[in-house]
Amino acid sequence: MNLAGRIDAVVIGASAGGIEALTVLLPALARGLRPPVFIVLHLPRDRPSVLVDIFARRCAVPVREAEDKEAVAPGTIYFAPNDYHLLVDPGPQLALSADDPVHYSRPSVDVLFESAADIYRDRLLGIILTGANEDGASGLAAVHDAGGVTMVQRPDTALAPHMALSALKLRPADCVLTLNEIAGMLQTLDAGPTPMRTN
Repeated sequence: MNLAGRIDAVVIGASAGGIEALTVLLPALARGLRPPVFIVLHLPRDRPSVLVDIFARRCAVPVREAEDKEAVAPGTIYFAPNDYHLLVDPGPQLALSADDPVHYSRPSVDVLFESAADIYRDRLLGIILTGANEDGASGLAAVHDAGGVTMVQRPDTALAPHMALSALKLRPADCVLTLNEIAGMLQTLDAGPTPMRTN
Protein backbone atom coordinates (compact mmCIF):
# COMPACT_ATOMS: atom_id res chain seq x y z
CA MET A 1 0.00 0.00 0.00
CA ASN A 2 1.29 3.43 -0.96
CA LEU A 3 0.11 6.16 1.41
CA ALA A 4 1.05 9.11 -0.81
CA GLY A 5 -1.84 11.55 -1.13
CA ARG A 6 -4.09 9.65 1.28
CA ILE A 7 -3.06 10.70 4.78
CA ASP A 8 -3.32 14.03 6.64
CA ALA A 9 -2.30 12.75 10.10
CA VAL A 10 -0.90 9.67 11.84
CA VAL A 11 -1.73 8.31 15.30
CA ILE A 12 0.42 5.64 16.97
CA GLY A 13 -0.26 3.70 20.18
CA ALA A 14 2.10 1.45 22.09
CA SER A 15 2.81 0.14 25.57
CA ALA A 16 5.33 -2.50 26.70
CA GLY A 17 8.17 -2.61 24.17
CA GLY A 18 7.00 0.63 22.58
CA ILE A 19 10.25 2.58 22.84
CA GLU A 20 12.10 -0.14 20.97
CA ALA A 21 9.35 -0.33 18.33
CA LEU A 22 9.32 3.44 17.81
CA THR A 23 13.10 3.39 17.44
CA VAL A 24 12.47 1.42 14.23
CA LEU A 25 9.56 3.50 12.96
CA LEU A 26 10.20 7.16 13.70
CA PRO A 27 13.62 7.47 12.00
CA ALA A 28 11.85 6.31 8.79
CA LEU A 29 9.88 9.58 8.64
CA ALA A 30 11.40 11.77 5.95
CA ARG A 31 12.55 15.35 6.40
CA GLY A 32 9.80 17.59 5.00
CA LEU A 33 7.06 15.19 6.11
CA ARG A 34 3.60 16.80 5.78
CA PRO A 35 1.28 14.85 8.12
CA PRO A 36 1.72 15.40 11.87
CA VAL A 37 2.26 12.29 14.01
CA PHE A 38 0.58 11.92 17.42
CA ILE A 39 1.84 9.23 19.80
CA VAL A 40 0.62 7.74 23.05
CA LEU A 41 3.13 5.49 24.79
CA HIS A 42 2.27 4.06 28.20
CA LEU A 43 5.00 4.94 30.70
CA PRO A 44 5.18 5.01 34.51
CA ARG A 45 3.17 8.05 35.56
CA ASP A 46 5.44 8.96 38.47
CA ARG A 47 8.52 9.71 36.36
CA PRO A 48 9.23 12.55 33.93
CA SER A 49 9.09 11.55 30.28
CA VAL A 50 12.38 11.47 28.37
CA LEU A 51 10.79 10.51 25.04
CA VAL A 52 11.64 13.80 23.32
CA ASP A 53 15.27 13.45 24.42
CA ILE A 54 15.40 9.87 23.16
CA PHE A 55 13.89 10.51 19.74
CA ALA A 56 14.80 14.09 18.80
CA ARG A 57 18.34 13.14 17.85
CA ARG A 58 17.19 10.08 15.89
CA CYS A 59 14.54 11.76 13.75
CA ALA A 60 14.70 14.00 10.69
CA VAL A 61 11.48 15.78 11.72
CA PRO A 62 10.75 17.91 14.83
CA VAL A 63 9.89 15.97 18.01
CA ARG A 64 8.09 17.60 20.92
CA GLU A 65 5.87 16.96 23.90
CA ALA A 66 2.30 18.06 23.21
CA GLU A 67 1.02 21.19 24.92
CA ASP A 68 -2.58 22.12 25.67
CA LYS A 69 -4.28 24.39 23.07
CA GLU A 70 -1.25 24.17 20.76
CA ALA A 71 -1.98 24.49 17.04
CA VAL A 72 -0.99 21.35 15.14
CA ALA A 73 2.07 21.91 12.94
CA PRO A 74 2.65 19.78 9.83
CA GLY A 75 5.43 17.20 9.90
CA THR A 76 5.88 17.23 13.68
CA ILE A 77 5.95 14.27 16.08
CA TYR A 78 3.90 14.95 19.22
CA PHE A 79 4.21 12.73 22.30
CA ALA A 80 1.47 12.74 24.92
CA PRO A 81 2.92 14.01 28.21
CA ASN A 82 2.99 11.77 31.25
CA ASP A 83 -0.32 11.44 33.09
CA TYR A 84 -2.40 13.44 30.57
CA HIS A 85 -4.71 12.25 27.82
CA LEU A 86 -3.85 13.75 24.44
CA LEU A 87 -6.71 14.72 22.11
CA VAL A 88 -6.98 16.43 18.74
CA ASP A 89 -9.60 19.18 18.65
CA PRO A 90 -11.00 21.19 15.71
CA GLY A 91 -8.50 23.63 14.27
CA PRO A 92 -6.78 21.24 14.39
CA GLN A 93 -5.24 21.89 17.78
CA LEU A 94 -4.07 19.74 20.66
CA ALA A 95 -5.85 19.33 23.98
CA LEU A 96 -4.64 17.74 27.21
CA SER A 97 -7.02 16.21 29.71
CA ALA A 98 -6.65 14.86 33.26
CA ASP A 99 -9.87 12.83 32.98
CA ASP A 100 -9.93 9.35 34.50
CA PRO A 101 -7.57 6.70 33.10
CA VAL A 102 -8.93 4.44 30.36
CA HIS A 103 -7.91 0.78 30.69
CA TYR A 104 -5.82 1.96 33.66
CA SER A 105 -3.89 4.24 31.30
CA ARG A 106 -3.48 8.01 31.14
CA PRO A 107 -2.56 8.92 28.46
CA SER A 108 -4.89 6.53 26.66
CA VAL A 109 -4.46 5.32 23.11
CA ASP A 110 -8.25 5.07 22.71
CA VAL A 111 -8.79 8.71 23.69
CA LEU A 112 -6.22 9.96 21.16
CA PHE A 113 -7.37 7.74 18.30
CA GLU A 114 -11.09 8.47 18.78
CA SER A 115 -10.56 12.24 18.90
CA ALA A 116 -8.26 12.19 15.85
CA ALA A 117 -10.76 10.04 13.91
CA ASP A 118 -13.42 12.71 14.53
CA ILE A 119 -11.15 15.39 13.04
CA TYR A 120 -9.32 13.63 10.20
CA ARG A 121 -11.90 10.94 9.27
CA ASP A 122 -10.76 8.97 6.18
CA ARG A 123 -7.48 10.93 5.99
CA LEU A 124 -6.12 9.37 9.22
CA LEU A 125 -3.60 6.53 9.57
CA GLY A 126 -3.83 4.60 12.86
CA ILE A 127 -1.06 2.26 13.98
CA ILE A 128 -1.18 -0.11 16.97
CA LEU A 129 2.12 -1.56 18.16
CA THR A 130 3.32 -3.83 20.95
CA GLY A 131 1.52 -3.57 24.29
CA ALA A 132 0.25 -5.60 27.22
CA ASN A 133 -3.33 -4.34 27.56
CA GLU A 134 -6.32 -3.68 25.31
CA ASP A 135 -6.04 0.12 25.21
CA GLY A 136 -6.14 1.12 21.54
CA ALA A 137 -8.54 -1.56 20.31
CA SER A 138 -11.66 0.62 20.32
CA GLY A 139 -9.59 3.60 19.16
CA LEU A 140 -8.35 1.76 16.09
CA ALA A 141 -11.92 0.58 15.48
CA ALA A 142 -12.94 4.27 15.44
CA VAL A 143 -10.27 5.00 12.82
CA HIS A 144 -11.53 2.05 10.77
CA ASP A 145 -15.17 3.13 11.09
CA ALA A 146 -14.28 6.68 10.00
CA GLY A 147 -12.75 5.30 6.80
CA GLY A 148 -9.12 5.78 7.85
CA VAL A 149 -6.22 3.42 7.20
CA THR A 150 -5.39 0.96 9.99
CA MET A 151 -2.13 -0.88 10.63
CA VAL A 152 -1.25 -3.34 13.39
CA GLN A 153 2.13 -4.75 14.27
CA ARG A 154 2.21 -8.49 13.62
CA PRO A 155 1.46 -9.95 17.07
CA ASP A 156 4.08 -12.68 16.72
CA THR A 157 6.76 -9.96 16.35
CA ALA A 158 5.58 -7.85 19.32
CA LEU A 159 7.33 -7.93 22.69
CA ALA A 160 3.81 -7.89 24.19
CA PRO A 161 1.14 -9.02 21.67
CA HIS A 162 -2.04 -8.30 23.67
CA MET A 163 -2.60 -4.77 22.36
CA ALA A 164 -2.30 -5.89 18.74
CA LEU A 165 -4.45 -8.98 19.27
CA SER A 166 -7.17 -6.94 21.00
CA ALA A 167 -7.28 -4.47 18.11
CA LEU A 168 -7.51 -7.24 15.51
CA LYS A 169 -10.31 -8.89 17.46
CA LEU A 170 -12.51 -5.78 17.15
CA ARG A 171 -11.88 -4.95 13.48
CA PRO A 172 -9.74 -6.34 10.66
CA ALA A 173 -6.76 -4.07 9.97
CA ASP A 174 -5.85 -2.88 6.48
CA CYS A 175 -2.30 -4.13 7.11
CA VAL A 176 -0.73 -6.46 9.70
CA LEU A 177 3.00 -5.95 9.35
CA THR A 178 6.41 -6.23 10.96
CA LEU A 179 8.03 -3.07 12.26
CA ASN A 180 10.33 -2.86 9.25
CA GLU A 181 7.34 -3.19 6.92
CA ILE A 182 5.47 -0.44 8.77
CA ALA A 183 8.59 1.74 8.53
CA GLY A 184 8.60 1.17 4.79
CA MET A 185 4.98 2.32 4.60
CA LEU A 186 5.76 5.47 6.56
CA GLN A 187 8.39 6.36 4.00
CA THR A 188 5.59 6.74 1.41
CA LEU A 189 3.83 9.52 3.37
CA ASP A 190 3.66 12.91 1.67
CA ALA A 191 6.40 15.47 2.05
CA GLY A 192 6.11 19.13 1.16
CA PRO A 193 3.89 22.08 2.02
CA THR A 194 0.50 20.83 0.75
CA PRO A 195 -2.15 22.25 3.10
CA MET A 196 -3.93 19.88 5.47
CA ARG A 197 -7.58 19.00 4.98
CA THR A 198 -9.69 18.28 8.05
CA ASN A 199 -13.12 17.72 6.46
